[in-house]
Amino acid sequence: MIKRTRIYFADSTCPYHNLAVEEQLLHLVEDEECILYLWQNKHTVVIGRNQNAFKECDTKRLAADGGKLARRLSGGGSVFHDLGNLNFTFLVKERDYDVDRQLSVIIRALKDFGLNAEKTGRNDICIDQRKFSGNAFYRHKGRCYHHGTILVDVDLQNMSKYLHVSREKLRSKGVSSVKSRVVNLKDLSPSINIPDLKNALVKAFAEIYNAEPATILNRDLDSEEIKRLEEKYASREWLFGKRMEADLTLNQRYVWGEISVNFQIQGDIIADVQVFSDAMHETIAELMVSCLAGIRFQQGAMVDALRRLEGKVEQEMLEDIIALINTQ
Repeated sequence: MIKRTRIYFADSTCPYHNLAVEEQLLHLVEDEECILYLWQNKHTVVIGRNQNAFKECDTKRLAADGGKLARRLSGGGSVFHDLGNLNFTFLVKERDYDVDRQLSVIIRALKDFGLNAEKTGRNDICIDQRKFSGNAFYRHKGRCYHHGTILVDVDLQNMSKYLHVSREKLRSKGVSSVKSRVVNLKDLSPSINIPDLKNALVKAFAEIYNAEPATILNRDLDSEEIKRLEEKYASREWLFGKRMEADLTLNQRYVWGEISVNFQIQGDIIADVQVFSDAMHETIAELMVSCLAGIRFQQGAMVDALRRLEGKVEQEMLEDIIALINTQ
């Protein structure tokens, strides 16, 4: 049960710093507490933990335009951030994790601007079926966070310019382009702006959790630890991972997301595996690599290895991955 709330307002627009702060706040959250973190990134594409940066984003064009590529800890798909977007993160211990309650803060805050929003699908908040907020989730050692975007006045041209969204994904959403699916809140309520939205979110946060939030100050954070984490998030290794020449690639889109599995084969052994996915399950890639690397490249052996993931991933996801292996 939440008895205490705190809030932290970012004073940086650098994605690597902001992601570092987010990770540290996760380690700071206490029992029976919810922290709300409000932050903005300048001219940034943020990809999900398991995504292929080169497939999801026009990285050369982004860099040429002075933008930054970032990779977060959570799963899900890629998003474009500019200063017309406000990001939020709710951080709690696992036993107090309640996505519906957390999203109700966003929904309640928007009522102050005459906007009626609702949660739809696996991770979106929409108004009249137009998406203005995508959400993603992360769990680690009994601590959780849920974060998302709020499109207030984002440059949708840039969103389309940098993001590569697969035709299969757009078709699954019933739209022709990423632009046609999203909406800026400014188009629905011209008076809305980010400072007023922040105030409305603080008010709704206090109301929903029945606790006036205390403010977390910079001096409450570990600056050395943030610097270390910032270097991790900015590193080429974190952003792009290893390059691997694949002997076989399996790719498919499902209700839960898209998955691409690359195999490097030596003799009859799987020498290396690389998994890319926009699934919300943030550890699916590392779990699959850990059970497939080093085993025989044979359907029965691969399926037996994947069966060891039962209870660790959603059963529907596991059965779809096994079926994909069995098609080869």
